[in-house]
Amino acid sequence: MEIQQNISLKPYNTFGIHTNAKRFVTVNSVKELKEIITSEKDIFLLGGGSNILLTGDVEKLVIHLNTKGIIVNDFDENEVLITAEAGENWHELVLWCISQNYGGLENLALIPGNVGTSPIQNIGAYGVEIKDVFKQLEALEIATGNTKIFTNADCDFGYRNSVFKNELKGKYIILNVTFKLTKKNHNINISYGAIKDLLADKKNPSIKDIADAVIAIRQSKLPDPKKIGNSGSFFKNPVINSDLYKELSEKHPEIPHYSISENEIKIPAGWLIEQCGFKGKRFGDAGVHEKQALVLVNYNNATGKEIYGLALEIQQKVMETFKISLEIEVNVI
Repeated sequence: MEIQQNISLKPYNTFGIHTNAKRFVTVNSVKELKEIITSEKDIFLLGGGSNILLTGDVEKLVIHLNTKGIIVNDFDENEVLITAEAGENWHELVLWCISQNYGGLENLALIPGNVGTSPIQNIGAYGVEIKDVFKQLEALEIATGNTKIFTNADCDFGYRNSVFKNELKGKYIILNVTFKLTKKNHNINISYGAIKDLLADKKNPSIKDIADAVIAIRQSKLPDPKKIGNSGSFFKNPVINSDLYKELSEKHPEIPHYSISENEIKIPAGWLIEQCGFKGKRFGDAGVHEKQALVLVNYNNATGKEIYGLALEIQQKVMETFKISLEIEVNVI
């Protein structure tokens, strides 16, 4: 392992933000990782760089986790356990599982990032979340160098949330993640409207059909980070109480909503941002995507501070207009 000095992090974050790591090292094995943390505790872990907004240079040692490998173990006649190393690309894992006819991840196709960060965010899309197929993960405690197994219950999954974003934030490094997937009798989920529409002519859609539909939908709405810097959804979809929803629906009868419980209503953040006039707007090289207002973009050389400033402006306008607080989903560093 070679610790490099003053390395640009632009190739390592999907926003394409140019900031420097004062010290940077790529780690290709758990052994190397353990060696590093025995002498370095002030670290910044970087995987696929898909859920971060860098607003300045990173003074800590940046560890780029690049561990690879997939292990398959039969669970029972219909289910299989897939253990993937943290550095595996998420979308490539989804495609590999589909090629093996392992079902469960197909609705999560084309989500940027690596396997190791997927449980932290409890990534989800089109009716499926990680917690639905998650078996366990193995993580390294930074303070002690000991490894620990976390079960589904241990992770305390919530909407785009987990224990690793709260009380255990910065204390563990996820080494690998195990998913319980189906080998046959797949639990097909086409409840999301756009998927259902695309597969209307399919009597018995396969998991590949679903993944293809998800990819087509995402490509039609979301910019490719390789072409326009972005981190996907920048804000969480807010959940409001029924009283506020009633008040808003009287003013905005067309407001889209999803009932979570008797007193909890989820409102699409993209709709709120669009109503406030931000969709497709550009402020220098920072902007809001023209097809999906939930996505903030770096058109060329925007700084992280400029994108964060735009996010704060959006939050303020949504609060003034709808009395709704938008929570940032991306980790602002």
